[in-house]
Amino acid sequence: MADGGHRRARVLILGGTGFIGRHLVAYLVSHDLVSKVRVADKVPPQMAWLNCQHKEVFANPLVEFKHSSLINPASVKNAFTDPEGEFDYVINLAAETKYGQTDPVYQEGINRLSTNCAAEAMDHKVKLYIEFSSGQMYSSDKVEEEVTGKPCREDGKCEPWTHLAKHKLEVEHQLENFKDLNYIIVRPAIVYGPGDRQGLTPRLIIGAIYKYIRQKMKMLWTKDLKMNTVHVQDVCQAVWHLCNHGSPGQVYNIVDSSDTTQGKVCHLVAELFNVQYDFVGSMFSNIARVNMTSVVEEINDKHMTPWAEACQTDNVSNTPLDPFIDEELLYNKHLYLDGKKLLETGFIYQIPAPRLEHLREMLEDYISLGLFPKTLLKQEISSKGDNSSDIGDKDE
Repeated sequence: MADGGHRRARVLILGGTGFIGRHLVAYLVSHDLVSKVRVADKVPPQMAWLNCQHKEVFANPLVEFKHSSLINPASVKNAFTDPEGEFDYVINLAAETKYGQTDPVYQEGINRLSTNCAAEAMDHKVKLYIEFSSGQMYSSDKVEEEVTGKPCREDGKCEPWTHLAKHKLEVEHQLENFKDLNYIIVRPAIVYGPGDRQGLTPRLIIGAIYKYIRQKMKMLWTKDLKMNTVHVQDVCQAVWHLCNHGSPGQVYNIVDSSDTTQGKVCHLVAELFNVQYDFVGSMFSNIARVNMTSVVEEINDKHMTPWAEACQTDNVSNTPLDPFIDEELLYNKHLYLDGKKLLETGFIYQIPAPRLEHLREMLEDYISLGLFPKTLLKQEISSKGDNSSDIGDKDE
């Protein structure tokens, strides 16, 4: 499936101004892998909160942007049609990505969109079509002492634990009907890196808020809750690797080797902001679960006011960031993936685990764009030692 060195590939990225998409465009262009990248997205680059590096990439003559609404078959046809020739590789990152939406929203923004794009890719006989699915496919409620036994392999029984993942799994099944389409499905763990909004960023924002209100950060469940991760750079590298070394019809998990847990994430966040943290444990969390909707509303309400105040203080008037965490993501569900299958194709991860500098880089990127209150990151230098556990214990 490799180009064999004869010519560089032509790549179409559906949903390419999003978080992973912008990094993938940058990866392909900076590594001189393509003769053309077309980005099809409903959000134009000018409105996508791109940083300077990504703005520069999108201005590169190898990159073409096409405004596309991919739930509309005519718009999909237009995205795929190019007088210069067919695209070799099509990567579908386009989807409704917000959690907690209704089934009709996902039906249109995931199922309909993805089948439209797959059908068009089959008509154009693309060399390979890569569908981004979800790592939230394997459900386990077991208490943390047992964790979930073993990490979940691609061929394990799927029980998606978010509505979004449920619709992604339906798309995976629908792709089996496209007999003449060479496709690969990827299921990433929690993806983080500059521009991430839904992965680790909400927890970073919450850490900043607890610094601001000088209280201890308390999390549901325990430190052992699995929150497996992968850096966006490795996701991009994995996509290109699979274009050249993947087997059509296969599913591949993309997950680093760090076996990230909620405890590890909280430790990094606490270190970054110099806050204390604790876990309320399984017993209290199970009590909270009975009335989870109101518990989550209360948690989100508590975070929103100080976030708004901090934004106002630093003149952050318009930002896509907020500390809101959807109820679906606060249940006792492990994201615990086995990554051996991708490694067996010869893939090597460059960033084996999330580190403090990665999280700092994410926040500094947002600060440089004026989207995150800079004093929340600076505060940890001036306020060391301010927060003690007796202050924090007010936070129930």
